[in-house]
Amino acid sequence: MLRVVYEHREDLAPGRDVDIIETRGRVDIRIRQDADVGDLIRALNSDLKEFVARCSWFQIWRGQIVSAASPENPLSVEYEADPAVDRRTCVQIRESRGMVRVHVYPHATTQEFVRAVNPAVERFLAGGQWFQLWEGEIVTMDSPPDSLAA
Repeated sequence: MLRVVYEHREDLAPGRDVDIIETRGRVDIRIRQDADVGDLIRALNSDLKEFVARCSWFQIWRGQIVSAASPENPLSVEYEADPAVDRRTCVQIRESRGMVRVHVYPHATTQEFVRAVNPAVERFLAGGQWFQLWEGEIVTMDSPPDSLAA
């Protein structure tokens, strides 16, 4: 099963607003609990750009495999403050061939962001267009959890 889980934390390294950790079928994105949403968006965009460039996640888009190394429209994830997003929704995820955009309510707290983004990402990944190549294994939404794999 694929998961991307956001968590607000107090214990990030000094000067860090985001920390990203990848394991089999999972990406943990830890964000500074008291981060301003503008700073958080900048940190997410910067750190995820580096992460996506070296990770082994792929998208199947209309029968084609899209990755960070795709010559046309490489895989990317971008966050942007969007005043059109309702505070109750807090985030909207949109995608188009390799480009994932996360629109964020511009005055959200990290708690509101985490509470909204986790179920939104879960629904997004449930669409079945994503997979991870982990140590030679292809991990999909249908793959067993890590504890059952081997």
